[in-house]
Amino acid sequence: MRRYLAAGNWKLNMGPAEAVTLARKISMGVLGMDLRGEVLVCPPFVSIPAVADVLEDSVVHCGAQTCANDAAGAHTGEVAASMLAEVGCSHVIVAHSERRTDQRESDDDFVAKIEQVHDAGLIAVFCYGEQLEDRKAGRAADVVRAHLEGVLPRLTRAKADTLVLAYEPVWAIGTGETATPDQAQEIHALSREITAGLLGPGVADRMRILYGGSVKPDNAEELFSMEDIDGGLVGGASLKADDFLGIIRGAQAAAGA
Repeated sequence: MRRYLAAGNWKLNMGPAEAVTLARKISMGVLGMDLRGEVLVCPPFVSIPAVADVLEDSVVHCGAQTCANDAAGAHTGEVAASMLAEVGCSHVIVAHSERRTDQRESDDDFVAKIEQVHDAGLIAVFCYGEQLEDRKAGRAADVVRAHLEGVLPRLTRAKADTLVLAYEPVWAIGTGETATPDQAQEIHALSREITAGLLGPGVADRMRILYGGSVKPDNAEELFSMEDIDGGLVGGASLKADDFLGIIRGAQAAAGA
């Protein structure tokens, strides 16, 4: 059975002081839980060292929201994956929909970033998914296929223990809208099928595929109970300890804990 991953993406929120308080509440909240999966929080760059320090002896992991395409050099404002590893990160999110739209990042960028993440010995969380207009036009499956085929075959170390996939129906991010469990499962099953063709069925079967679209405490268990949904990439609800812990409890229930 694939172990779930409950990942919180804090985006442009939580400076060091707030981040430490939230991380400590989440860490204390999972104490006593017989976790059937993993918990990850991804603060902004400036808050990572403080959060990583708080979580040093915790089962909760600390990750980053992106990284540079390069290991070093004249790249003002960038942060290398190796630097993130040095300050205590275990995971790096790559290709979030907001990076695709706001920073115009491309498949070439995503491949370079994931390679850097793997060079640093970290786990990449690769995001993909359709916009609202794609969903309305019946192109969701085509977009998902294009996103996966544009990146996965070009990776040199894409394995089930080095890469996590995160399906983002962009129309359900921060809107309060959520894909139904059946809609999400349909795309997750397709994603696993595509991944099997690109990386092999053994890798695809063991690879975790997260759902990222307005996950909340009251829908987490139902979503995570679907066969091909292995946890969530959580935005807004990860900024409140009680909500994020509720999602973790939903994941636990789905895992039979």
